[in-house]
Amino acid sequence: MNDKNIEDPTCYKCDCRDNCGIGKPNRELENCPIRISPNIQKKAIELYETDDFIIRSNFAATIANSQGISPRLQNTIKYAKAMGFKKLGIASCGGLQTETRKAAEILLHYGFEVSSVCCPTGINKKITVQIPEEFKNYCKEGYNFNRIYCNPVAQALLMNKAKTDMNIIIGLCVGHDVTFTQLSEAPVITLIAKDWVIPHNPSESLNSFYKEIT
Repeated sequence: MNDKNIEDPTCYKCDCRDNCGIGKPNRELENCPIRISPNIQKKAIELYETDDFIIRSNFAATIANSQGISPRLQNTIKYAKAMGFKKLGIASCGGLQTETRKAAEILLHYGFEVSSVCCPTGINKKITVQIPEEFKNYCKEGYNFNRIYCNPVAQALLMNKAKTDMNIIIGLCVGHDVTFTQLSEAPVITLIAKDWVIPHNPSESLNSFYKEIT
């Protein structure tokens, strides 16, 4: 192990159920966080006991996830209600409009106010992005069309203007979800992670697309 990274946690090497799950550190991993970062563990406990949002969120998460196995949307609804959220925002991919409409109808049925902004909002002309020449695409006429229609910045700003209590991501592109989350003033949860290859189930690629690596 590189000495300068000795404190970087690598919990993927451990079966946490046999260690953290019962409060025992992994004695074979030099960098087990329980062993080498007790100050962090102590600070976390303090925050659970003193930070108002964390107290409320942890309580709501416990309610959302402790009543049997439910679909993620149902857990999201339980969490939002336990948090006392009234107005939910949906930042969606234009390619998942059907899923977005269904999700909005369900949230409305459960008594929430819903604001929804699709990714190409306000784009009359494509947004030019800086990109290396080798990644650019050109049409037959020779024009560069490597620009983006997605507008996660405006999505976040519109949600901020709407003063949503929590925002839900449905299918934003990788990177655009980061931009949206960074700018959102309300907490953000992902309902659908876009993956066109394996119908929006990224975990499945671990056992198929990357099978030879593992």
